[in-house]
Amino acid sequence: MQCPYCHEDDDRVVNSRPGTDGTYVKRRRECSRCGRRYTTYERIEMSVLRVVKKDGSREDFSRQKLLTGLNKACYKRPIAADRVNELAEQVERELHRLYEGEVPSKAIGELVMAKLRELDQVAYIRFASVYREFADASDFVEEADTVLQFDDE
Repeated sequence: MQCPYCHEDDDRVVNSRPGTDGTYVKRRRECSRCGRRYTTYERIEMSVLRVVKKDGSREDFSRQKLLTGLNKACYKRPIAADRVNELAEQVERELHRLYEGEVPSKAIGELVMAKLRELDQVAYIRFASVYREFADASDFVEEADTVLQFDDE
């Protein structure tokens, strides 16, 4: 592993432990040259999912794109960055479990909305407003009403 600080390819693993959900290994490494420490994550490489978009075009699934959307929805909410990353991990795992090869973009959006609905109402409505392309304030009010009814159940 190449040190991110001095770029030397000589380090040692100081600590190694499984991730919180058991799907990765977190390794603490120390560079033999500069002595600085850094963390790496080892995870199983899953097959590449292709996202089938609304217009029928296809693109590779991007975890970074998913994280960008989640971070926008969770902006200035009391949600830790680790929790957002964990949510992205859950979504990606679920997609790999349910789909092989191609996944409709609608399935991704619905899965993300279901996870956000459980996590934070405001983040959910923010994401839904972009995903469902709200046209005006009445769309926000209607969605907020469904969230409030969902909480009453």
